[in-house]
Amino acid sequence: MRFNQLISLLKQGQAGLLSYQIGKDPEILSGASLEKANIDQISFLEKGNSLSKKLNSCNAGAVILPIQEDLSEIAKSKGLPWAVVKDPRIAFAEVLETLNPASKKIPEIHPTAVIGDRVTIGEKVSIGPHVCIGDDCEVGEDSIIHAGVVIYSNVVIGSGNELHANCVIHPGSKTGKNCIIHSSTVIGSEGFGFIPTRKGWRKMPQTGIVIIEDNVEIGCNSAIDRPAVGETRIGNGTKIDNLVQIAHGVITGKDCAMASQVGIAGGAVIGNGVILAGQVGVTNRVKVGDGVIASSKCGIHTDIDPGAVISGFPAIPNRLWLRCSANFKRLPDLTKAIKEISKSLPR
Repeated sequence: MRFNQLISLLKQGQAGLLSYQIGKDPEILSGASLEKANIDQISFLEKGNSLSKKLNSCNAGAVILPIQEDLSEIAKSKGLPWAVVKDPRIAFAEVLETLNPASKKIPEIHPTAVIGDRVTIGEKVSIGPHVCIGDDCEVGEDSIIHAGVVIYSNVVIGSGNELHANCVIHPGSKTGKNCIIHSSTVIGSEGFGFIPTRKGWRKMPQTGIVIIEDNVEIGCNSAIDRPAVGETRIGNGTKIDNLVQIAHGVITGKDCAMASQVGIAGGAVIGNGVILAGQVGVTNRVKVGDGVIASSKCGIHTDIDPGAVISGFPAIPNRLWLRCSANFKRLPDLTKAIKEISKSLPR
């Protein structure tokens, strides 16, 4: 695709195209990082003080730039085609989507698929090899169900969903529109509910359901459990990484983001727009307010006020955590100094 065609795309996109120089109008075949891009690739830069050297040495066919005059001047001097946008990362995403269009599945049901009784399947649905769908299910139009997916009975799959190979959807679960569930993820499995007795652990029946709202994406090998009663709910637009565990009865707000190995214990309530970085742990029944950002390995044991930025284990305000962590390496010397002082004190 020629660079001028990509410029036309950016004019219509969300990145906010401000200015551009097409130059020789190179053929752009793919995207790449600035360091590795070659003449038929496009790359992007975001604002920063150390980018001019990288731009000077790059071999890309074209670049997407932030609003930073020195970078535009370097691109001009190199004769490098460029586009200045308000948000380079969004622009690069739009370009990649255009250069790498998703392959369209032919709407068909593979002959090896096993479909139960009273199953409603919408128009333009693709069902792959060895898919199993239980009784009394609904599959919305334009959905794609890849090979080996298992859908238990009484499940509702909304329109425009894509279920990747070997994911499993347990009874009673419901997904909204335009959800993506990646390989080997399990939705609606039994919550971890056991009661200690004199004779050992007594299992609590898990009779609730899981509801996934619209535009949710869930990565590979994640698990979202159903509760004993009621529901576990994932809010609209939430994005969940690989290897995330969401326990029974958890409620998340809309547009949350959870990185790999996040674990949320039963009954926790997560507000809107919450960001949980890798390996964050949330204990049971706590409430995390809207807009909270929790840094990696953070342990959330108490309710967190809206808008807080937290770090550490147990979680404390991020700025306090940075001050504390700066002193960790000084602890041996501080301990030694305290011991010396204590020796000089009268006994």
